[in-house]
Amino acid sequence: MDLNTLRTLADSSTLTSDHQRALWFDLHGNWDAAHKIVQALEDADAMWIHAYLHRKEPDISNARYWYRSAGKPYPAGQSFDDEAALILQTIR
Repeated sequence: MDLNTLRTLADSSTLTSDHQRALWFDLHGNWDAAHKIVQALEDADAMWIHAYLHRKEPDISNARYWYRSAGKPYPAGQSFDDEAALILQTIR
């Protein structure tokens, strides 16, 4: 699935993972729902999405913590869309 498909999807019921659902909620303007999903997960992909969400918030110090936890570098200068697309390509 690509970012545009996820962005235009009317609802999240057909998505196959909580990671995709978190990104779907974020792309549809519901940061809180996206955050709630990733808070309940403990894997590196969820930590990466968690970092991305805090970077968007913006809560940079918290974002940097989650990037470190996910084993990812802080994406200085990267657009949110580019990062979300990369996350979406990477998650299972």
